[in-house]
Amino acid sequence: MTATDKPNLAGLSLEKLRTLFVDAGEKPFRAEQVMKWIHQRGVVDIDLMTDISKDLREKLKLSTQISLPEILQDYKSDDGSHKWIVKVASGSNVEMVFIPESGRGTLCISSQAGCSLDCSFCATGKQGFNSNLTVAEIIGQLWWANSKLGCFSGEMERRVSNVVMMGMGEPLLNFDNVMDALNIIMEDCAYGLSKRKVTISTSGVVPAIDRLKDYTDASLAISLHAPNDELRSQIMPINKKYPIAELMRSVKGYMASLSDKRVPVIEYTMIAGVNDHRQHARDLAVLLRELPCKINLIPFNPFSLSDYRRPSDSSISNFRQILQKAGYTVTVRTTRADDIGAACGQLVGDVEDQTRRSSRYKQRATEGKAGGKSFNSTDNLAIAADRV
Repeated sequence: MTATDKPNLAGLSLEKLRTLFVDAGEKPFRAEQVMKWIHQRGVVDIDLMTDISKDLREKLKLSTQISLPEILQDYKSDDGSHKWIVKVASGSNVEMVFIPESGRGTLCISSQAGCSLDCSFCATGKQGFNSNLTVAEIIGQLWWANSKLGCFSGEMERRVSNVVMMGMGEPLLNFDNVMDALNIIMEDCAYGLSKRKVTISTSGVVPAIDRLKDYTDASLAISLHAPNDELRSQIMPINKKYPIAELMRSVKGYMASLSDKRVPVIEYTMIAGVNDHRQHARDLAVLLRELPCKINLIPFNPFSLSDYRRPSDSSISNFRQILQKAGYTVTVRTTRADDIGAACGQLVGDVEDQTRRSSRYKQRATEGKAGGKSFNSTDNLAIAADRV
């Protein structure tokens, strides 16, 4: 058995760790011990796991490995946020972001190297797609954040209290690995985060949302970004395959399966002249009236391969007020860490692109062609209606 064939203890859920030990003729409680060493104490040297017999440690060293992704760089924003560049086995570099706030610290984790969906407002999609991250590469981001923030040593800068699968990639297109990683994140023997503190953000992979209830009870965020199919299909190609009505049905089904009264978060990136007009807000209010939810408005964060613009403060305020008057709880996401290129939609990493999409976008940019679609009143009837 080569090193790469050995089971990676860092990426095994509690259930899979128990199976590993039972199959080796060991007691299943050894799984809890190993999980606590790795994920609660930050120990990745099997020789240091002192409540495990020396014979078993030797056996584990021969038959298993503990391998985590490599941290290449650590950028710290003026607002206290961190962005870490993480090298994964495929050769790509991905990014994760830690955002400290009053009373909590949120870690934004990547699930893929690049993204295949190519949403027009997202820098990650312009990088193309390379690979799904392994469970160890996903959970390793949380491990490294805890390590860098001093959680393992006790010299804590801040702690990670919330995890959002909102980094690079579409989490539900890496379904099995993301589900195993979520199990570890919420496992009491590991990081012990509650279902309310762990959020999956999806662009709307309907078949995967339909499967979620059989694997997790994590919270859900939906990247909607438009109030109708015509506009959403222009800025999010996935909508052509899974239109809004199907997406709403799927989300309602998952939320109904949960044991508590949580509601999904509807994420809506506001792009000047595209989806930020008052009529869009009114249409959104109607669209969501049968889906109890919270709405998170995200002012567009510029990046080099897009000519989209951030909306004015007055547009954001008007949009929010219309939704609030319709009875919705609405927040406006404060732009954080944009000085280190870590704001929402800005994560790019360094992707070994198998799709050649990144080279096509760069060529278009060199030729002076826009990175994002231009919209005007003939493209977008809501703009015309807004001016009546």
